[in-house]
Amino acid sequence: MGPRERRVIERHGTAGIARHAADFIQDRLAPACPANDGRQTPMRGHPVFVAQHATATCCRACLARWHGIAAEQALSADEQRYIRDVVMAWIGRQPCPEPEPTRQRLLF
Repeated sequence: MGPRERRVIERHGTAGIARHAADFIQDRLAPACPANDGRQTPMRGHPVFVAQHATATCCRACLARWHGIAAEQALSADEQRYIRDVVMAWIGRQPCPEPEPTRQRLLF
Protein backbone atom coordinates (compact mmCIF):
# COMPACT_ATOMS: atom_id res chain seq x y z
CA MET A 1 0.00 0.00 0.00
CA GLY A 2 1.10 3.48 -0.73
CA PRO A 3 0.79 6.68 1.28
CA ARG A 4 -2.59 7.52 -0.25
CA GLU A 5 -4.14 4.23 0.86
CA ARG A 6 -2.61 4.61 4.32
CA ARG A 7 -4.17 8.05 4.66
CA VAL A 8 -7.56 6.53 3.81
CA ILE A 9 -7.11 4.04 6.67
CA GLU A 10 -6.08 6.82 9.06
CA ARG A 11 -9.09 8.90 8.03
CA HIS A 12 -11.75 6.16 8.22
CA GLY A 13 -10.30 3.69 10.74
CA THR A 14 -10.50 -0.08 10.51
CA ALA A 15 -14.26 -0.21 11.04
CA GLY A 16 -14.83 2.31 8.25
CA ILE A 17 -12.58 0.39 5.88
CA ALA A 18 -14.46 -2.83 6.69
CA ARG A 19 -17.74 -1.07 5.80
CA HIS A 20 -16.20 0.15 2.54
CA ALA A 21 -15.03 -3.39 1.78
CA ALA A 22 -18.52 -4.79 2.39
CA ASP A 23 -20.05 -2.11 0.14
CA PHE A 24 -17.51 -2.64 -2.66
CA ILE A 25 -18.01 -6.41 -2.52
CA GLN A 26 -21.79 -6.11 -2.57
CA ASP A 27 -21.81 -3.61 -5.44
CA ARG A 28 -18.91 -4.87 -7.57
CA LEU A 29 -18.64 -8.63 -6.94
CA ALA A 30 -21.88 -10.01 -5.50
CA PRO A 31 -24.02 -9.98 -8.66
CA ALA A 32 -23.94 -13.16 -10.74
CA CYS A 33 -22.57 -11.23 -13.72
CA PRO A 34 -21.00 -8.00 -12.41
CA ALA A 35 -20.58 -5.07 -14.77
CA ASN A 36 -17.06 -4.93 -16.24
CA ASP A 37 -16.10 -8.19 -14.55
CA GLY A 38 -12.35 -8.52 -14.59
CA ARG A 39 -11.92 -4.76 -14.76
CA GLN A 40 -14.20 -3.55 -11.97
CA THR A 41 -11.55 -3.20 -9.27
CA PRO A 42 -9.03 -0.35 -9.62
CA MET A 43 -5.40 -1.11 -8.81
CA ARG A 44 -4.97 1.76 -6.34
CA GLY A 45 -6.70 4.63 -4.60
CA HIS A 46 -8.26 2.72 -1.71
CA PRO A 47 -6.74 0.09 0.59
CA VAL A 48 -9.57 -2.32 -0.20
CA PHE A 49 -8.74 -2.22 -3.92
CA VAL A 50 -5.06 -2.96 -3.25
CA ALA A 51 -6.02 -5.78 -0.86
CA GLN A 52 -8.44 -7.29 -3.36
CA HIS A 53 -5.69 -7.61 -5.95
CA ALA A 54 -3.23 -8.94 -3.37
CA THR A 55 -5.69 -11.61 -2.19
CA ALA A 56 -7.20 -12.57 -5.57
CA THR A 57 -10.64 -11.27 -4.57
CA CYS A 58 -10.78 -8.62 -7.29
CA CYS A 59 -13.05 -10.35 -9.82
CA ARG A 60 -15.20 -13.43 -10.23
CA ALA A 61 -12.52 -15.29 -12.23
CA CYS A 62 -9.98 -14.87 -9.41
CA LEU A 63 -12.57 -15.84 -6.81
CA ALA A 64 -13.32 -19.03 -8.75
CA ARG A 65 -9.69 -19.91 -9.41
CA TRP A 66 -8.13 -19.09 -6.05
CA HIS A 67 -11.00 -19.34 -3.57
CA GLY A 68 -13.31 -21.92 -5.12
CA ILE A 69 -16.26 -19.51 -5.26
CA ALA A 70 -18.29 -20.31 -8.35
CA ALA A 71 -18.60 -17.64 -11.02
CA GLU A 72 -21.87 -16.69 -12.71
CA GLN A 73 -24.00 -17.00 -9.59
CA ALA A 74 -24.71 -14.33 -7.02
CA LEU A 75 -22.52 -14.36 -3.92
CA SER A 76 -24.21 -15.46 -0.72
CA ALA A 77 -23.99 -13.35 2.43
CA ASP A 78 -21.49 -15.87 3.84
CA GLU A 79 -19.30 -15.61 0.73
CA GLN A 80 -19.39 -11.82 0.91
CA ARG A 81 -18.34 -11.93 4.58
CA TYR A 82 -15.54 -14.37 3.74
CA ILE A 83 -14.20 -12.02 1.05
CA ARG A 84 -14.44 -9.02 3.40
CA ASP A 85 -12.60 -10.98 6.10
CA VAL A 86 -9.82 -12.01 3.69
CA VAL A 87 -9.40 -8.40 2.55
CA MET A 88 -9.38 -7.05 6.11
CA ALA A 89 -6.91 -9.71 7.26
CA TRP A 90 -4.51 -8.68 4.50
CA ILE A 91 -4.87 -5.01 5.38
CA GLY A 92 -4.28 -5.82 9.04
CA ARG A 93 -1.02 -7.60 8.22
CA GLN A 94 0.49 -4.64 6.42
CA PRO A 95 3.28 -2.89 8.29
CA CYS A 96 2.36 0.32 10.02
CA PRO A 97 3.73 3.30 8.19
CA GLU A 98 6.57 5.13 9.81
CA PRO A 99 5.58 8.64 10.77
CA GLU A 100 6.82 11.25 8.38
CA PRO A 101 9.67 13.20 9.89
CA THR A 102 8.70 16.60 11.14
CA ARG A 103 10.71 19.46 9.85
CA GLN A 104 12.03 21.70 12.52
CA ARG A 105 12.74 25.29 11.82
CA LEU A 106 16.17 26.38 12.77
CA LEU A 107 16.20 29.63 14.69
CA PHE A 108 19.37 31.58 14.09
